[in-house]
Amino acid sequence: MKLDIMKTIKDGVKYGLNNFLPLLCTVILYLLTCWIPYLNVGTTIGFYRIVIGIGRNQHIDPVSIFNKDNFQNLSGFFLLQGLVLVGTIAAAVFMLLPALIVGIAWGFAVYFYLDKGVSPLKSLQLSYDTTYGNKWRIFAVVLLACLAMSVVSALVALIPEVGKILSVVVSLLFSAVVVAINGVMYDFFSKKADSVLSGTQAEA
Repeated sequence: MKLDIMKTIKDGVKYGLNNFLPLLCTVILYLLTCWIPYLNVGTTIGFYRIVIGIGRNQHIDPVSIFNKDNFQNLSGFFLLQGLVLVGTIAAAVFMLLPALIVGIAWGFAVYFYLDKGVSPLKSLQLSYDTTYGNKWRIFAVVLLACLAMSVVSALVALIPEVGKILSVVVSLLFSAVVVAINGVMYDFFSKKADSVLSGTQAEA
């Protein structure tokens, strides 16, 4: 089963528009706190969980990024992030393309770790398995979304006097939609992960 690029973007934009205010509030709250030591760890994990919730079509609560539950199992979270960093750096030794491929292949690992109750190593393998054959599609979705945001922001920035301010506003608006697109993508790969986990459990 392959990720449908245009459907993913379309569904993400639709979800983003239907849930625009809470998504925008989430983005703003995260940007206001992502520079504060220690607190930013919890809000980052909370932000990941927002994306997971979007994949499940759950109600978005921007304040949930401050939940104390986000600070549970930090050792596993940091271990996973360390493994991703080391693996990506190792791949970068062989130039940019391998590092990009590894980054995409492991891109959903943190979501699986937080959502599926698997170990850091298992979440990496699960992300690799579920994204197999879909890496260029994931890249295309992200690239198209970022290009759209860049083009519109650049055009708005050309407006005399208020252009720069409007460009920042547009970037925030697009960021909310991009979060929704990520949630739609996670829904697709989460279902694939459930199939892989079910097969593993059946074999066991």
